Amino acid sequence: MKAVRSKGARSAAWIVAVLALSCVIGAAHAQTRAWLDRDRIAFGETTTLNVETEGAGETPDWAPLARDFEVSGHTSRREVGLSGGRRVSRSLFGVALRPRREGVLTVPALQVGDARTAPLSLSVAPAAVTAARDGAPAFIEADIDVQSPYVQQSVGYVLRLYYATPLVSGSLDQPSPEGASMQRIGSDVQYSRDVDGRRYTVVERRFQIVPERSGTLSIPGARFEGRGAGGGMFDDVFNRGPRELSANGPPSVLDVRAMPANAPQPWLPLYGVQARWLEAPAEGRTGEASTFVLEAVFDGAVGTQLPDIALPPLQGAQVFAEPPQYDESFEDGRPRVRLTRRYSVVPRAEGALQVPGPRIAWWDVRAGAAREVGPPAVRLAVAAGDAQAGAVGTDAAPVPGPRETPSSSGGSQLWPALATLLAALWLATAWLAWRLYRQQAYALPVHARGLSPLPRDAAAGPQHTHTEAQAQRRLMHVLQTGEPAEVEAALRALKDPPAADLDAVIALLDAPLQREAVTLWQRARWTDGDLAGARQALRAAFRGGAAWRPHPGQATRAPTLPPLYPRR
Repeated sequence: MKAVRSKGARSAAWIVAVLALSCVIGAAHAQTRAWLDRDRIAFGETTTLNVETEGAGETPDWAPLARDFEVSGHTSRREVGLSGGRRVSRSLFGVALRPRREGVLTVPALQVGDARTAPLSLSVAPAAVTAARDGAPAFIEADIDVQSPYVQQSVGYVLRLYYATPLVSGSLDQPSPEGASMQRIGSDVQYSRDVDGRRYTVVERRFQIVPERSGTLSIPGARFEGRGAGGGMFDDVFNRGPRELSANGPPSVLDVRAMPANAPQPWLPLYGVQARWLEAPAEGRTGEASTFVLEAVFDGAVGTQLPDIALPPLQGAQVFAEPPQYDESFEDGRPRVRLTRRYSVVPRAEGALQVPGPRIAWWDVRAGAAREVGPPAVRLAVAAGDAQAGAVGTDAAPVPGPRETPSSSGGSQLWPALATLLAALWLATAWLAWRLYRQQAYALPVHARGLSPLPRDAAAGPQHTHTEAQAQRRLMHVLQTGEPAEVEAALRALKDPPAADLDAVIALLDAPLQREAVTLWQRARWTDGDLAGARQALRAAFRGGAAWRPHPGQATRAPTLPPLYPRR
């Protein structure tokens, strides 16, 4: 026991030493930022100004706001978490701003302790014309950005709940339309608005609707049911209990247009596309990667609707593309997405390499015409890499590269050596702690440790890193914009490992509806059938994920205990 304790003491000392060496962190400056939850509002509405700061969390000086805004609704919250291995406390302050005039206003910089926030811009449009439903304490509005969209065009749908009484509880439900997919975009936005001289709180909820077929599309009205706390003196005197509230939203009807015959494929109906290079180097070296960064903004779409945007094949170079990054927002009543993607181009030979920009084909829903955009081609001057430069002559003295100089070679080797030493000490400490834990644990009887033998299959754990959720999202994406070959590849990839062909997928599926949908797709693909209808059937069948037949080795054993309640 003394030997074990001495080993434990030495291991504890090692741990303290390693932590002391690896956790030398300098003091970081407090970060302070400010933002608006809405930067475009109508006159008479409010927007929330948020200020977040690290450290002591001193209250911002709100005085500069009084010139152009009415300030109300002060809130504050403090959070404590970890960032970069250190304990960080953050304070979040919020106020409601009501503009005193229309136009483009500037939210001035605010002093927060020793820091200052950046000024912000706020656009204030003329007052929105909204008529209350006969002075009702709650009512619903619905706005659609386009009444005659194309099939598979993203339609912005905004739902607004108005209520003049403080709520104790409530639920706002929007039924999904038949023949279209509906997806909620972002979080609810809450503000206040004056309607017919009465102050209402507004909850704004945003959706994306994608019609799946042409023709008439009916969107059911939303339904609100809640309980209000009472908003006046007479409510307090004569009705002390909560007040029941309810409201029905108006239904909407869309006239969905079919896909034009001359539309580019994959079909991408949008309001606008902008593409440019964020990074485009002019010089490179053989065998080394030159990084190109593309930025594309799609007006009227979300990330799942976009096709794969790749560089064209290059003669004399390899191209490696990273997964795209999406930044989605909701502007002008419809979704908008900003795509950022990095491409690594590795030249094989010296000379001039022409790197063309990716081309994006889309359909202009305003003009009813096909468009194509893309960043301009870039001329990359490729020089010899380090390996080729060193092989030019054997008599020449070695020349240090641009990232290494004789004066800095000693210092550049010191830090890797220290990092290697710390890593070795950490591994030795972890191994020693594990050995001590095993010795102490197995010194106890089995029944005291609470151990029980596990089946070999249960202890083995998962053998694949494939996730069904990613495969299902990929299938939904290619069903909307992909080629038939991509659809079949996505169907086979639903199984991990992927199935050999669609016949194998059908044999493995357990749900009859899904088997029928895959069979319908095969028939439509190879007999010139209705591919659009087959796509719709696949979307409806696999929207909740694939249902597979149980593996023969996964047969469940009968429960050892009787059920708590008898089966009916």
